[in-house]
Amino acid sequence: MTAEPQHPPAHSHARRTLLGAFRANFLTGLVVVLPVGLTIWLIWKIVGWIDSWVLPFVPYAFHPDVMLDRYLGYQPPVSIRGFGVIIFLVFTIFVGWIAKGLIGRQMIGWGEGLVDRMPFVRSIYNGLKQIAETVFSQSESKFDTACLIEYPRPGIWAVGFVSTAAKGEIAEKIPVSGELLTVFLPTTPNPTSGFLLYVPRTDVILLDKMGVEDAAKLIISAGLVYPAEKAAIAAR
Repeated sequence: MTAEPQHPPAHSHARRTLLGAFRANFLTGLVVVLPVGLTIWLIWKIVGWIDSWVLPFVPYAFHPDVMLDRYLGYQPPVSIRGFGVIIFLVFTIFVGWIAKGLIGRQMIGWGEGLVDRMPFVRSIYNGLKQIAETVFSQSESKFDTACLIEYPRPGIWAVGFVSTAAKGEIAEKIPVSGELLTVFLPTTPNPTSGFLLYVPRTDVILLDKMGVEDAAKLIISAGLVYPAEKAAIAAR
């Protein structure tokens, strides 16, 4: 006599199906909740950091928590954030408006002349000023093109950003015939750090369909997010 094949109980299969459904729902919910939660947490932290710098210069009687308690008799359960951000924005706009005038330019020139007489302070100030002007400048000298270059050796490709064409002594001293491009090669997952490379124009492949923002997403996600493919899937 041959033994009949043993089939797993029906409740065992149902249990695996239920666990699989729970797992799929959990992962889907995590994809939705995690970006929203991290964004809210990051904004909350940045606002709190700005408040911690600005509010000490504001008289204690004008703090939002104190004013609510004094005039409305309400004591919020958590500290109200954002008041320092508003003051910072108003103050920055006011300083920018003053700096555009004749008196403001004269004051800035006098202050920079004073800083130039301080050897150590001068280096720090000039470096920070150049970084701020580069990041917040409204001119066209910004990353506007993503590219591919062979790095760190031929046959291995990396995503970078073209900033400008090489100029001055660097363009003259590098022994390469033809145009040189200045390429910033960011690291993953922190794109604010990276390498500054001077690459011959013929060795740079400019990306036409992938913009700077999409390339930044690709770098930050370590290659997990391809914005172009995501958009194509959503359009189906």
